Amino acid sequence: MTPFTRRHILKGALAAAGAAAVVPAIAAPAHAARPSGVALVRNRLTLPSGIATGDVTADSGVLWSRASGPGRLVASLLAVDDDGSPLRGGRAFQRVLRGTAASEATDFTSKINATHLPAGTRFALTMHFEDRDGHAGETARGSFTTAPGTGALRSGGSPRGQSFVWSGDTAGQGWGINEELGGMRGYAAMHATKPDFFIHAGDTIYADGPIAAEVTEPDGHVWRNLVTEEVSKVAETLNEFRGRHRYNLMDRNVRAMYADVPVIAQWDDHETTNNWYPGEILTDARYTERRVDVLAARGRQAWQEYQPIAQLSDGSTGFEPARIYRKISRGPQLDVFCLDMRTFKDPNTAGKEASLTHILGEEQAHWLIKEVSRSTATWKVISADLPLGIIVPDGPVNQESLANRDAGAPLGKELEIAAVLSAFKRNRVKNVVWLTADVHYCAAHHYSPERAAFQDFDPFWEFVVGPINAGTFGPSQMDGTFGPEVAFFKAGAYANQSPRTGESQFFGHVDLDEDDVFTVSLRNAAGAVLWNRALHPQR
Repeated sequence: MTPFTRRHILKGALAAAGAAAVVPAIAAPAHAARPSGVALVRNRLTLPSGIATGDVTADSGVLWSRASGPGRLVASLLAVDDDGSPLRGGRAFQRVLRGTAASEATDFTSKINATHLPAGTRFALTMHFEDRDGHAGETARGSFTTAPGTGALRSGGSPRGQSFVWSGDTAGQGWGINEELGGMRGYAAMHATKPDFFIHAGDTIYADGPIAAEVTEPDGHVWRNLVTEEVSKVAETLNEFRGRHRYNLMDRNVRAMYADVPVIAQWDDHETTNNWYPGEILTDARYTERRVDVLAARGRQAWQEYQPIAQLSDGSTGFEPARIYRKISRGPQLDVFCLDMRTFKDPNTAGKEASLTHILGEEQAHWLIKEVSRSTATWKVISADLPLGIIVPDGPVNQESLANRDAGAPLGKELEIAAVLSAFKRNRVKNVVWLTADVHYCAAHHYSPERAAFQDFDPFWEFVVGPINAGTFGPSQMDGTFGPEVAFFKAGAYANQSPRTGESQFFGHVDLDEDDVFTVSLRNAAGAVLWNRALHPQR
């Protein structure tokens, strides 16, 4: 059989994007949102995975849901004030939108690409599916707020400003939904901060991590998981990958947060299998399909179906069906650049090649330099699914990320990031912050050329968080090539500590006030603020 290549992954992803394509939303007829008659209630379509919004900008957003059977997604948007009352006069806005048909081809998921929305506006959102006879099913309610526009006020009349949270690593290392503890409480802790959006910085699922009904912790406590057939083994089939996403959406805290808080989703390795790279052939005896490229294409299709992420191809956002790195504009204060450090990655090696090897790929690296350099937003947040200076081993010799245990001049994959950092300096880019997850502990790193072997860059911060519902590890060793200084870290008490207390589960929170002060806090799932720092913009 012909071995799969990186091109096969992209072709598979393109096919997946086509199967779940977002069509421009159109106004529905007036009767579209009318509930069906009582006699049909028992057969109505339900929403087993809740609703979600994603990639929300100042004038657009993606609306997502999944039906219990064939149907068409219908959404209603109503502009409201902070008390939930409809806006009046010139700020009034109401629209009914219809999305793609939900069928077995997309695991009954559907999306609506909502465009031409007013900036800085809070929307009350209702979503349901219509069956083939036009009868409305179960309705779910949520909300979201578009990013502030230039000089715009929020719908409640307050000045511009926004907040967001980020984390990663959901349902990993066998720690799934423990309903005795209230489910994935890290999501409830993030939701309680009332953020404007959430960056899931990768490992949205753990396709390679079976979840058992019970796990005995080192202190003898028995952790009890909700389980389904699809999470009982490593994911290999498309249905098993889809089942991992369905599983996470069984959690009440995840569904509640996704109904109210738009997500910006990234993928990393566990959406496919641990530490994967294109062209890899597994030796893991748990797999019958060992071609990673085959698994990645299936995992990518499921991920694309279940994340509220648009399939745009206009070239101006850095997003096309075969690639998921992209820019999300959050108004004049903030641009978010989501990286894909997996699809274009060269094999994991010791990382000490004299010539450049890829972690972004040439096209993505050029895109990142161009888009960050021409951004007019005050803050440029780069959400990376792998850390820059943390050593992340893949076995006794090879490295998973770009750090290579050599504190000298850049080598291998470090050369690609060095070129990006140098370009930012050359183009006089200011106020760049890197965010990541992946390593299952939280930390604050400051990078400076005065401490570095490589010095052609401007100082910047990198903030690390996670897991949000997985085993806790760390801390890890740092690589000195780019001069990192560890300003703070917090890890678990031991390797693979469970999420039971919430104290070893971590997320980050950013408050961006009306004066553009960027205040970062690192928090745990018990609600405690562990560390914070206010960053003032350079003008």
